[in-house]
Amino acid sequence: MNIAVLLSGGVDSSVALKLLQEQGHNLTAFYLKIWLEDELSFLGECPWEDDLSFVRQVCEQNNIKLEIVSLQQEYKDRIISYTIEEVRAGRTPNPDVLCNSRVKFGAFYDIIGEQFDYVATGHYADLEIIDDLVCLKTTPDLIKDQTYFLSHLTQKQLQKALFPIGKLNKEQVRKLAAKYNLINQNRKDSQGLCFLGKIKYNDFIKAHLGENKGLIIDIDTNLAVGEHKGLWFHTIGQRQGIGLSGGPWYVVAKDVTKNILFISKKYFENKIRNKLIAHSCNWISGNIPDLSDNIEVKLRHGAKRIPATCLNINDEIKVTLSEQDQGIAPGQFIVFYQDDYCLGSGVIKLANCFT
Repeated sequence: MNIAVLLSGGVDSSVALKLLQEQGHNLTAFYLKIWLEDELSFLGECPWEDDLSFVRQVCEQNNIKLEIVSLQQEYKDRIISYTIEEVRAGRTPNPDVLCNSRVKFGAFYDIIGEQFDYVATGHYADLEIIDDLVCLKTTPDLIKDQTYFLSHLTQKQLQKALFPIGKLNKEQVRKLAAKYNLINQNRKDSQGLCFLGKIKYNDFIKAHLGENKGLIIDIDTNLAVGEHKGLWFHTIGQRQGIGLSGGPWYVVAKDVTKNILFISKKYFENKIRNKLIAHSCNWISGNIPDLSDNIEVKLRHGAKRIPATCLNINDEIKVTLSEQDQGIAPGQFIVFYQDDYCLGSGVIKLANCFT
């Protein structure tokens, strides 16, 4: 098979490359240049040159052809614009979810067309074919599992996707990297949003939206207790970075129209926080699944899944969590699971909004 392998410079995608090479496939490696180094260089260091250096060395070491594809404009149009507009509207986006569906398995698919049978990445996720449908499954390493970030992929996109390390945990991947003597076998995992590198998220937001000062109000007393520099620097449930003494303080609400940030010391006492409505849902199978039994959800990347009751009303999903979550915020992705299968995801429209 002709397979395009997306390399990031990290150990995961490099091991994926080697596994496919051992299986005898015809491989071409691709490095997607999405770093906005020209636009963001004044904010700090973008490590894309280090990444590309490791990619080159891995390809040279294993005699794999490498192509570099610039998707900077596509990333700006499809991800950056979305992120900025979401935070401007007071919501909490996760651009890395859309990076996979709109760029790595979106814009890149558009470029390669029918040249390759599959596109492979180093994601920690597994695939299973059931009745001609490709199902997205969790990986054994629940801490590293990346189905949260892949949950917005469509059935058409998954039909051409491969995740060679999907049945492995991180320790096994590291051992394989040592076995293959990969140049990046001891390289640390990357952290943060995929396009920011070492740049701080708030610095990125400030560069695009600036500051917009407004009142901070204690929601329990309705008294002004300080001033914020912009609602877009805060998200629901946030504790750090509020900048006030006498806490701990938590962000509980934002009034975008009046530019007011509401905080509370009684965040864990004064309100039930286990209900939300999700919309703009993407279902992996192409159709809404049966959500009546054994459904769990993730509100953010990580191992924790929360049992939930779900009700579909006019393509919006009313969700009641089995426990409280203090960080439910409009704009976040909620991802739905049933056993080992990722069913899809939606965007939180409203939080704690029904009885």
